[in-house]
Amino acid sequence: MLQENLIQDISVVDDLDEARLTGVETPGHRSVYLETYGCQMNVSDSEIVASVLRDGGYGLTHDPDKADVILLNTCAIRDNAEQKVRHRLSALRAQKLKNRPDLTLGVLGCMAERLRTKLLDEEKLVDIVVGPDAYRDLPNLLFRADESGQAAVNVQLSREETYADIAPVRYDSNGVSAFVSIMRGCDNMCSFCVVPFTRGRERSRPVASIVDECATLFETGYREVTVLGQNVNSYRDESNGSLVSFPELLTRISAVSPELRIRYSTSHPKDCSDELLHVHRENENVCNYIHLPVQHGNSEMLQRMRRTYSRDEYLELIDRVKSIVPGVALSTDIIAGFCDESPDEHSDTLSLMEQVEYDHAYMFMYSERPGTYAQRKYVDNIPHDVKKKRLAEIIELQGEISRRRNHNEIGNTHRVLIEGTSRKSEERLRGRTDTNKTVIFDRANLQKGEYVDVLITDSTSATLFGSVIV
Repeated sequence: MLQENLIQDISVVDDLDEARLTGVETPGHRSVYLETYGCQMNVSDSEIVASVLRDGGYGLTHDPDKADVILLNTCAIRDNAEQKVRHRLSALRAQKLKNRPDLTLGVLGCMAERLRTKLLDEEKLVDIVVGPDAYRDLPNLLFRADESGQAAVNVQLSREETYADIAPVRYDSNGVSAFVSIMRGCDNMCSFCVVPFTRGRERSRPVASIVDECATLFETGYREVTVLGQNVNSYRDESNGSLVSFPELLTRISAVSPELRIRYSTSHPKDCSDELLHVHRENENVCNYIHLPVQHGNSEMLQRMRRTYSRDEYLELIDRVKSIVPGVALSTDIIAGFCDESPDEHSDTLSLMEQVEYDHAYMFMYSERPGTYAQRKYVDNIPHDVKKKRLAEIIELQGEISRRRNHNEIGNTHRVLIEGTSRKSEERLRGRTDTNKTVIFDRANLQKGEYVDVLITDSTSATLFGSVIV
């Protein structure tokens, strides 16, 4: 599962991440306000949507009160996420009925594909519904809805669409780091996950288009790319007659420039090969940070989740990762309160966390999603208060581990890519280490986009503090 890019290092993603809003305005005959909820892939998709709309003659605005069209790019991973989007849609619909009759409301992405009937016919909340493989059709759908006054829908999933030829509009970017989508869809049928049903089957972009996009980003001032997919290490491109795997793709991107950092998300443990780990070891600009979602610490629970590995197999992988990539930082996803979870099984998750010592974790309560294997075959029988208590224990433990891991960084020097000013002070700068840890330090005469060496002098569970080495 892709993780929210803007969440703090220790995150509870039981609640929906705040919407990302447009950061620039572009002219057009009708203006669009775009809100993005959820994961990094949704942020990347919104950049594609912005490009499609711009080429279709629409403008972008960051003021919803000035918009002719408001589009919500949605997440369907958790029920709580869906409910917050519904509340937002209800409020916008009320505004439209009261004093904005010409406003067009639309839902894009995963929620659109799954809930088209409810959103359009039953609840009548929106005017257009567009699935994640139908963004090219947006200008046409908006025109149809405007001309006819009738709802317009396209939620057709595709086995081919990758948007490889569309240059994203990086409307919400810091100008230093960018997302690059390398594949879409997912073939892993984890019992708890709705993504294969909302985003379809796996398909990979041609390698040349990805490398060209990364090169263009570097030429325009970007110094870090995060390549995205539901399961990036299942990437396969055979468009030119020979197989390009994910490790080979990273190697080719790394050759763009030694000054271009490369990250990726998300990596399924079953596909994390030694070849990929050696790419980390042998290429300094492939960051030593790997997200390996474990989901749970008990083998029987992992089997119920259909994760295709056991606890021991996962721990063996972690040992290989740490051996081949010294100093690597690890993060994970953890679900509390999955179907039939016993107290002992929950304890196995806590003990695995202690053993691995993750630097970051994304933690949430199990939320049953319609259509999944778990919804059809299991019973969501762990009481909410028990889920909440177990999640709190997971969060508390991860906080202690992150605090300890970060404290151990004091006295170390890290190369930091400056991403901007600190959120708390314009006089301080913020950047990330190779291992994806946020560092705060004095501004001096430094600029966004520069690399600096920083001596770590203090820490919290989420942040490192340091001083620049001149």
